[in-house]
Amino acid sequence: MNLPSFDEFRQKALAAGYDEVIEREWAPHTVLDTHTHPFGVHAVLTRGEMWLTLHGQTQHLVPGSIFELEPHVPHDERYGAEGAAYWVARQN
Repeated sequence: MNLPSFDEFRQKALAAGYDEVIEREWAPHTVLDTHTHPFGVHAVLTRGEMWLTLHGQTQHLVPGSIFELEPHVPHDERYGAEGAAYWVARQN
């Protein structure tokens, strides 16, 4: 896995039009049932694993995996035994 630094990720995201860039951490075995966000998302998993379900399809994400969500798209999130962390750029 060859990730950029958080600062590089942040700078690239801001240059691409995202207006908020943060790191999120999740406790082991966290489950978030179907929900939406009012913002678009571009993220990269940096630690642990997660399962992201949208449009009836589940993706298993590992460090280095990138995922994107449009605003208001229903999705579920489930995190692995070690929890997880990702960097996320939001477009509000």
